[in-house]
Amino acid sequence: MGVSHRPGADPQHQDDPRQLRRRRLGAGPDPAGRLAGAARRLLQEGEAVTPEQRLAELGLTLPEVVPPLAAYVPAMRTGDLVYTSGQVPMVEGKLPLVGKVGAELTVDEGREMARICALNALAALKSEVGDLGRIVRIVKAVVFVASDPGFTGQPQVANGASELLAEVLGEAGRHARSAVGVASLPLDAPVEVELIAEVS
Repeated sequence: MGVSHRPGADPQHQDDPRQLRRRRLGAGPDPAGRLAGAARRLLQEGEAVTPEQRLAELGLTLPEVVPPLAAYVPAMRTGDLVYTSGQVPMVEGKLPLVGKVGAELTVDEGREMARICALNALAALKSEVGDLGRIVRIVKAVVFVASDPGFTGQPQVANGASELLAEVLGEAGRHARSAVGVASLPLDAPVEVELIAEVS
């Protein structure tokens, strides 16, 4: 599975990293400033965390690239930009949920599907450049939401993708975005995400 369904994978359920650090370092006297030195090392390690390490911390695994559904490739590079094809929320070859947001799916379910789409888009990016660390920034995300005619919460659904990108890539994951409601998507997928990334 590309996305963990453990509560710990949701940032709101994660412990405060400062609390984790206090528990690791212990309490009581600080002989010879060892705790301060350990804290500095933790900060330095945090600055060097790779996208793959962030994925592991989130309880996520980068999936295999979703095979194209028609005559196209998952990603294409031109100069310093990589464009991904639209990624639907495939998990091990299947769509966990299908239908329209606002009808068959709730906003929260749509947001989770957008999160999976973004993870699949990162896999497509990695297949083109070999290392997520080469992503300089995500320039643009386009999120298509299969929507009930009266549904207007596409930006909230799209946040699932945007938040995942920020969690994995940090500042490089901040991007311009469009969230577009559509009548239907391939395979009755509820969400589709495409990215434009600047790479080194």
